[in-house]
Amino acid sequence: FGTRIDLYKIGIDLWVKCGPELVREFIAAGAGVFLDLKFSDIPSVVEKAVSAATELGVQMLTVHAMGGAEMMLAATRAARITAEQIGRQKPLVVAVTVLTSLDRTALTQITGFSQEVENRVLALAELAQSVGCDGVVASPREIRPLKKRCGPKFVVVTPGIRLKKEPDDDQLRFLTPQEAAQAGADYIVVGRPIYQAADPLTALEQIRAQIGR
Repeated sequence: FGTRIDLYKIGIDLWVKCGPELVREFIAAGAGVFLDLKFSDIPSVVEKAVSAATELGVQMLTVHAMGGAEMMLAATRAARITAEQIGRQKPLVVAVTVLTSLDRTALTQITGFSQEVENRVLALAELAQSVGCDGVVASPREIRPLKKRCGPKFVVVTPGIRLKKEPDDDQLRFLTPQEAAQAGADYIVVGRPIYQAADPLTALEQIRAQIGR
């Protein structure tokens, strides 16, 4: 796919199989890397993990917003300080709000109280922004409310992208690429619609056409 893709996402499945060497290979080939490991641990551990990811040269990484303010603060501090020390651009630190596989019922089961998904996303986004995160990961449904609440410069990374209106998988809160772009998404994350397609390159070009690339 080459430069047709801005960032290549490496999630926990690929990380477990291939580890940091895969990141190094992508970067050596001139590809940008989005390290989507959703760090969530005590602040000192996350600080070390983010520092290591920054040293690898990733351009964007994720932490779990529900890890709390201190944890996210440790992550943003580690990214900034490590980047300064090694003379490299700081990676974007984005906080995962509510997974796109979750709806209100599932969220209630997790938290123990009933709350609209959008309200939870916005609250977590404000918390992330207050401690220096560059943006959040949220479903396409929350793009406009997030931009309104946190401002246009706050980065919104959007998974849950599907090419058709009725998804046949576990994404519950989704939009098409065109809809997400029109709503103001800064990055769209697309996996299965490309790699499960009969012709992945054609699928990618269809997505690029939808978002005007």
